[in-house]
Amino acid sequence: MTNYPVEMFNYNTWANHTILGRIGELSPSVLSQEVNSSFPTIAHALSHIYAVDTMWYLVLTGTGMPEAFQKTIPLNMRILNSVDEYANIFTQLSELYKEWLQNQSDLEQTILLDNPFAGIRQTRLSEIVLHAVNHGTYHRGNISTMLRQLGHASTMNDYSLFWYQVPTEAI
Repeated sequence: MTNYPVEMFNYNTWANHTILGRIGELSPSVLSQEVNSSFPTIAHALSHIYAVDTMWYLVLTGTGMPEAFQKTIPLNMRILNSVDEYANIFTQLSELYKEWLQNQSDLEQTILLDNPFAGIRQTRLSEIVLHAVNHGTYHRGNISTMLRQLGHASTMNDYSLFWYQVPTEAI
């Protein structure tokens, strides 16, 4: 039986590397070219995705959200110089998530999430994983738009393409 939070996490990892692969085909300057969009540059968008993914990982591993948010503010501001650097940090974080997921026996268990922007609620671990994936999907869409604004084609990184790109168990 498919564990959908894990499946979606695997999709998120694949999609991050797919968009990074496309950016890597272009001039290195594309990371730092300014564009009138949600983020000033593609590098800023990538740093934001990474920072938020890190924040949610910290929450999943027991850090309170206010503290996790504070710890990751510097990551949001840290702009890297190359696609390879972004690929490396995303890969490292993905490995941490994979290890954490492998050690979870019940992703439906809840934690008390103290979200400084929305309040306190009981939240399933699976909801947090799915939210992190959804957040990444949203901002990869921003990056695709930014690439087009800069005169470049993006690349398809939809979940439905992931089904065909990554071997899965027979249904």
